Amino acid sequence: MSVYTLGIWTVKPGREEAFVEAWKEMAVHTKADFPDETATLLRDRDQPNRFISFGPWESLEQIERWRSSDTFKHGVGKLRELLEDFVPHTMDLAVAIE
Repeated sequence: MSVYTLGIWTVKPGREEAFVEAWKEMAVHTKADFPDETATLLRDRDQPNRFISFGPWESLEQIERWRSSDTFKHGVGKLRELLEDFVPHTMDLAVAIE
């Protein structure tokens, strides 16, 4: 069963485009380290400086390897300069309708 990561990102006003580019850069590097994984970034229509990212992982151990990697540490470090707030979550699938 997949485990998901989910991040709620509140970006400093006016820094949204820089955030999207930095997030994409981190996601591309993550994909190079974990080729089977996918990631999605959503932007809130009502609050355009709020973003939600999510993606499935094969295991908690894989998430731990990612979160302890240089790719994650460097990427989140770069993103934090653009943020008012960041709340990461690890989620289990409750139900999926396909």
